[in-house]
Amino acid sequence: MSPSRDTQADPIVTTESGAARGSSVGGVLEFRGIPYAATPTGAARFRPPELHPGWQGVRDARSPGATAPQANRKGFGGLDMRPYFGPGWVRGEDSLTLNVWAPAQTAGGLPVMVFVHGGGFVSGAIDAALYDGRAFARDGVVLVTVAYRLGVTGFLDLPGAERNRGLLDVAAALEWVRRNITAFGGDPDNVTLFGQSAGATIVSGVIARRAAEGTFRRAIVQSGSGTGAFTPEQAARVTAAVADRLGVAADPIGFAGVPDEDLVEVLGSVGALDLTTSSAFDPLAGLSPIGLVLDEQPAMSIARGAADHIDLFVTTNAEEGNLYLAPQGNLTTSTDADLSIAARVHPDPEGLIAAYRRNRPAAGAGEIRAAILGDALFGDGSRRLADAHAERPGGRTWAALFSWRPDTLDGELGSAHTVELPFVFDTVDAPGVRGAGALLGEGPVPVELVDFVHGSWVLFATSGEPGWEPYTLGRRVTQILEVPPSSSGDPRRDELSAWSSR
Repeated sequence: MSPSRDTQADPIVTTESGAARGSSVGGVLEFRGIPYAATPTGAARFRPPELHPGWQGVRDARSPGATAPQANRKGFGGLDMRPYFGPGWVRGEDSLTLNVWAPAQTAGGLPVMVFVHGGGFVSGAIDAALYDGRAFARDGVVLVTVAYRLGVTGFLDLPGAERNRGLLDVAAALEWVRRNITAFGGDPDNVTLFGQSAGATIVSGVIARRAAEGTFRRAIVQSGSGTGAFTPEQAARVTAAVADRLGVAADPIGFAGVPDEDLVEVLGSVGALDLTTSSAFDPLAGLSPIGLVLDEQPAMSIARGAADHIDLFVTTNAEEGNLYLAPQGNLTTSTDADLSIAARVHPDPEGLIAAYRRNRPAAGAGEIRAAILGDALFGDGSRRLADAHAERPGGRTWAALFSWRPDTLDGELGSAHTVELPFVFDTVDAPGVRGAGALLGEGPVPVELVDFVHGSWVLFATSGEPGWEPYTLGRRVTQILEVPPSSSGDPRRDELSAWSSR
C-alpha cells in the first residue's frame, strides 16, 4: 500500500504497516511509538531486525511507547541526567519504534533528519525530554528519532549471531523512512542521519559498513568517534565474561532463554574487564564493555572511500570529559595518580600528560585528566574521522566545537559532553533541563547561540552547508559555537596532535 497523509486536526497517517493516529499542537504533527520492525524476543533478540507484521485499525501514536531493556543510569552525582537518558526501561509490546515530528501544513518535499540517541550503548530513549522535535518541525524539517536494541541484545558479539544488531536496527529504520516518510511530508531523497555520543558512533558505523546505503545523503557525528569500535578480540573477552557470569554457552542458543532482566543486570558485573590488547586500547576507556564491534575502525573505512558519497559534519565539545568527573567532585579531588591511570589509553602515557601540561600550564590534575578522557573517547576519534573524510574526493566536510559554559555545578561542568544537545534541538526550556542540578544550570542561556546552533543543523540538512567554510586538511576550519560564534583554523592542534601515535 502506498503511504498517504491525512491533514485533519487529529492526524492519521497510513504507513506500509497500518494507520497511526498522532496529535497536532501549535502547527506541528507528532507521532510517537510507530514500529519500524518487529520486536525481537527469545532467540530472535540476536537476529537482524525483521519487518513488522502490521496491525489492524488505527494505532494510537499520541503517547510514548515502550523502550529497550536497560538499567537506570546512575553515577552522575548532583547532576540530573534524566532529560538525557529518558524514562529508563518502559515495558511493552513494541520497542523498535520511532517518533516523527512534521509541520502540519506542507506541500511535501521537506528535508528529513533521523536522530540516533546516545547512552553508552546500554541506555537511552527516544522520549527523553532533550529530543523533542517540535523546533525542527517548526523550521520546516521532518524529524525522526529512532529506538534501537541496547546492551547485550544490541551489541554483544555472539558467535553464530549477526554483529552490531543495534546498528542494524538503525539501518532498518532508515529503510522504513525511505519507504514511508512521504506520508509525513518528507523527501526520502534528502535525509540527514545524525546522532550524539554512542548514537554518533553508530552513525559512523552505519557509514563505514555501508549499511542502508542510499537511504541518506548527509551525516552529522556529534560527540562521537571514528575510532570508537571494539576489535573482535576485545569483544570476545566481554562475551566470554558475560556467558560465564550467566552460566550459559556463548552462542544464540545459550542466550535464547536468558530473561531480559538478567541480560541487563549482568553488564554491571563485567565493567572492570581489561580490554587492552597487543594492537588496541579500550575505545570506551572503561565506561562501557558494550559497543560496536568492527574489523576496521570507521575512520579507516572512510579513508578507504566508504563516505565519498555523503557530506559529513563532525562536532565535539570543548570539555567533553568534564561530564565524567565534575558531578562527583573529581575535577578538584583528582591526583597525579588518577591522571596517570587515565593516560594508559595511550602508548606513551607520560608523553601524553606532558603534552597537555605544556598546553595548560595552570591546570591541575583534574582538568588534565578530564581533557585526556574527553579526547580518548571523542576528540581524537572525531578528528581522525573528519581528516579521513576531508582527504577523500566527493563529499564535503565541516567541523564545529561547542564551547559555551553554563553555571552548572558552580561552573565546573563547563562545555561537557551532552551540553550542546538542548541547543541543537532548541529544547533549553524542556522539563528538567534548567535549574539547580540541571544540565544547563540556573543562569541565563544565550538565545542567540540557541538560534545559531539549531539553525546551523537545519541549514545543513536543508542545503548541505551549515553556514561556514568547509574543513580541509590544509586549514581544518572549525566553527566555535560560543557567544558570539567564531571561526578558527585547527583550535586544538597541539593536544590532538599528541594522539597521532595511538
